[in-house]
Amino acid sequence: TIEIREVIPPNSGRDAAPVFVKRGRLPKNVDPLKQPGVETDRTVLNVFGPMGHGGRYILDSLKTGSQPLEFYHDSDLTLGTALNVWGRKFVLCDADDFTKEYYKTKYAITEFTPITSNSTGGGRVEKQYPPYNGFGSEEDSLCSCMGLLPKPPKRDFIKFMECDRRGLDSNVLRFLARMDTEKPIDKDRRFIISYFLSDDTLLVFEPPVRNSGIIGGKFLERGRVKKPDQIPYSTELSEYYLASDLFVGASVNFNRHKFILVDADEYAFRYMEDHPAAFPMCNLQCILEKIRRKLSENMDDVRSFFARSDTSSSGVASYDQFRSLIKQVDGTLTDQEIMSVARYFSNQPQQAGMDLQKLQAIAQEQLRKRNYESFNNLFESLQHQDRNKAGFISPEALRTVFLSH
Repeated sequence: TIEIREVIPPNSGRDAAPVFVKRGRLPKNVDPLKQPGVETDRTVLNVFGPMGHGGRYILDSLKTGSQPLEFYHDSDLTLGTALNVWGRKFVLCDADDFTKEYYKTKYAITEFTPITSNSTGGGRVEKQYPPYNGFGSEEDSLCSCMGLLPKPPKRDFIKFMECDRRGLDSNVLRFLARMDTEKPIDKDRRFIISYFLSDDTLLVFEPPVRNSGIIGGKFLERGRVKKPDQIPYSTELSEYYLASDLFVGASVNFNRHKFILVDADEYAFRYMEDHPAAFPMCNLQCILEKIRRKLSENMDDVRSFFARSDTSSSGVASYDQFRSLIKQVDGTLTDQEIMSVARYFSNQPQQAGMDLQKLQAIAQEQLRKRNYESFNNLFESLQHQDRNKAGFISPEALRTVFLSH
């Protein structure tokens, strides 16, 4: 007889039922299921007489019509043998010491080389989820397939807190866009695309223009926008537009409306330049490396171009001249990359200092947000620090006064 038990590792998630096949004789060949009466323990033979009433019958004790089955014996069990266990293939890989000693004594078998398994270990099968059915959001439908008790999808709360509006830092990237169309009516329309970094949502607004015949206002409600050319009902989550997909010169498709980004505000430029890892179009080192590889052969042409453009020998070139030169050197660079290089090497005049009244208003607004209203006491403490009555105190003294309050 043969009994098969399954070795269940701890914390495997399987039921504690180790008996795979109960103890009994194991047939070598498994035949398909036969009709009732083909195989039976009692075979009746008609000896003589008519069929039915009046006939004489005896039991076939020799079982002349039965087909004998072949069963596995101990001589059939050796390392490497493939057993047919009711249609499933089992390979004998190793044996214990008692079994080895038994086969060595009875069958003179001395070689017991273990057989390594070709399995990758674990046999983990990737879970397949059903396709999206169109009800609710894709994330919400996916969460309903992960357990018996549906749970709402989790939001990235840390990202929401870090990228939410804080004072003058809005964390909103605004771009100026136009429609990518040849229609005369829509060709001159301008749109403001706002990208909210806190939840990766987009808002499209069209500024009203008088006597244009088009009512301006909100063009696209705030929300996440899917990228085009995706299967609508698929088992995989759809891809949405991210902040890295928006840059000056990019072509986007919002719900079958094509836009071309032509400009951005100062905050968007500064934010992208401060985070070059998330915005490769503003990574100055990579852009300069591209230009350097192209200029290694045409350095003399670049010098002659600037000499022809700078007729007054001032050492300054306009942005249009610089853009035309970069396009001649490397036509694959986008407008965002060219603008990033131009902004870095631009000759910007020194800006005048901030208005004191504006600075005072900003400081008071920030203090009021922290529920601070004792401005008279703060003014007296600042006067106490100004011992020479000069109207100025050091930054260290100012910091000490604010921390004390």
